[in-house]
Amino acid sequence: MTDIIPYVSKLFIYPIKSLDKISLETVTILKSGALKDDRRLAIFDSSGKFVNGKRNHKIHSIRSHFNLEDKTISLSIQGTNDTNIFHLEQDLEALTNWLSKYFGFPVTIKQNPESGFPDDTLSPGPTIISTATLEAIASWYQDLTVEEIRSRFRANIEISGVPAFWEDRLFTVAGKTINFQIGNVQFRGINPCQRCIVVTRDSQTGEPTQNFQQTFINQRRKTLPEWVDKSRFNHFYKLALNTRLPVTEVGKKINLGDQLKIKP
Repeated sequence: MTDIIPYVSKLFIYPIKSLDKISLETVTILKSGALKDDRRLAIFDSSGKFVNGKRNHKIHSIRSHFNLEDKTISLSIQGTNDTNIFHLEQDLEALTNWLSKYFGFPVTIKQNPESGFPDDTLSPGPTIISTATLEAIASWYQDLTVEEIRSRFRANIEISGVPAFWEDRLFTVAGKTINFQIGNVQFRGINPCQRCIVVTRDSQTGEPTQNFQQTFINQRRKTLPEWVDKSRFNHFYKLALNTRLPVTEVGKKINLGDQLKIKP
């Protein structure tokens, strides 16, 4: 393990929850521990529930391209050439009308610039996975690429310079944390992330991949490293690391190339 130097090779945020990612060179930590602009906006139905991949497979077919500087979003439907550009503040009504028409029911868009809308509200820090892990999972499926696996699991921070599933070193028994840092940002590793139905579907179309979940569970069990704390695996449908960050880290930045170091 002395030759392993983990470093940040990719950084992603998802400005609208469940829509496409943006690749960045640097990200800023919010007071909540989340990344600035990650899941800042979310789509809701009339009952106040998220319109996301868990509840509506049609969201997979929306292609979104963000310009954070101009605060605009370009939307289209997979397989079509019709593109619509909206300003995320000035054109919010037009944007919600477009989405309502697409889904076939009224929706609203809400934003939370302070903490976003994280999947895990108890551990809202960025999720972490290694490139080698994504490559290993892609090898389990004949027709799936590394980029497709990346798009399905939607992690924020990707680590290179380590073997597959190395990130499983960053959690321990329930109730305790692993302290580590990326660059000068302090992290607390909490637990492996429990996955949902979303990762079983094609990220671009929403079409289910046959036997995806069972294949994943079987292979995750077989490849679970011997040194992993197995008490965190009551089942094997888990991948990537959930984190929390101390409030002291607000305003700090994570950059491509930053090294990850586990604190003694």
